[in-house]
Amino acid sequence: MLPLSVPPPQCLLQPFTVPHRYLFGPGPSNVPPRISTAGAQPMLGHLHAETVEIMDHIKSGIRYAFQTQNRMTLAVSGPGHAAMECAIFNTVESGESVLIAVHGIWGERAAEMAQRIGAKVNTIVTSAGSYFTNDEIEQALAKYKPVLFFLTHGESSTGVLHPIDGIGELCHKYDCLFLVDSVAALGGAPIYMDKQGIDILYTGSQKVLNAPPGTAPISFSERACYKIFNRKTKPVSYFLDLSWLANYWGCDGKPVRSYHHTGPVTGLYSLREGLAILAETGLENSWKQHKDVAEYFHMGLEKMGLKLFVEDKKARLPTVTTIVAPPGYEWSEITDYIMKNHNIEISGGLGLSVGMVLRVGLMGCNSTKAHVDMILQALADALKHCHKSKV
Repeated sequence: MLPLSVPPPQCLLQPFTVPHRYLFGPGPSNVPPRISTAGAQPMLGHLHAETVEIMDHIKSGIRYAFQTQNRMTLAVSGPGHAAMECAIFNTVESGESVLIAVHGIWGERAAEMAQRIGAKVNTIVTSAGSYFTNDEIEQALAKYKPVLFFLTHGESSTGVLHPIDGIGELCHKYDCLFLVDSVAALGGAPIYMDKQGIDILYTGSQKVLNAPPGTAPISFSERACYKIFNRKTKPVSYFLDLSWLANYWGCDGKPVRSYHHTGPVTGLYSLREGLAILAETGLENSWKQHKDVAEYFHMGLEKMGLKLFVEDKKARLPTVTTIVAPPGYEWSEITDYIMKNHNIEISGGLGLSVGMVLRVGLMGCNSTKAHVDMILQALADALKHCHKSKV
């Protein structure tokens, strides 16, 4: 036996205590005790009968949350980015035209993913804090004739809740699949996958569902499945290949589920519990809760003299609020002060909104008026004590 050249790391020879923080940024959100307890249950094999039953419960919960009857409904093992790649990699082949709506960072990410697999990427772009009209979208659909149109429902980098009504019909008019990212909005704002003609919809576990990051619910319409399962080439990713995932999740009608990968078993426990809480709460109640708390927050901010970044009230994302960075202050000093003195995480901008905004997330169990009062108090304290330039 050869002698070891690398000794045991000292950092691992002592326990590490994780602090409690109020996670009021754009995600992840705090995990309530009920979901933490669910995730701490005994480990099962990833294809044990009980695990398969939990997976079936998750599929039912996703169908409720998405308001869809789609058979091809499952949770990708990975964060929202994995679901985004799953959607794009399965539906798009090299050389095909896609159309990406860019009104924040998630459109930029989708465009890069499509570009990496050789798609002809076309974009429509608007300024941070704005959204597209259906006329603008239809003009682009007619011009570029894409096989897929990507749109972010809840753009967490800018705080915009993009209107969805009518876009599905436009996509189908031009023989195009409609892909929607609702990672930051699902459960906090109304969306109706089937009624709104959405062909592919995905979200993440760590936002309104309050589960740990690592699972990403996704659903595909029959139109999307027809395109996917009549490809000329295999998807570029084995891990995200829907033909494998469909069998693994029991969505293909076959009597036996084959081994594809070892899923995040305890993550599935947590996701199931998050979906169960949403089902018990009721979608309409959850939407109303987030809307009411966001409006209460917005009123408090305006009373403090702070300005909301999204001017159109109807387009404000109820789960993630963007505040115009207070003039004369360094935004990072404000967020650092609040973290250090109040144990609260809020964030600065991302992508198009870097340096322009502060972002505050109130999702799921974090969406309460009591938490709003905490944040307003912390902001007032930060503005009192942080350095303000006289220039």
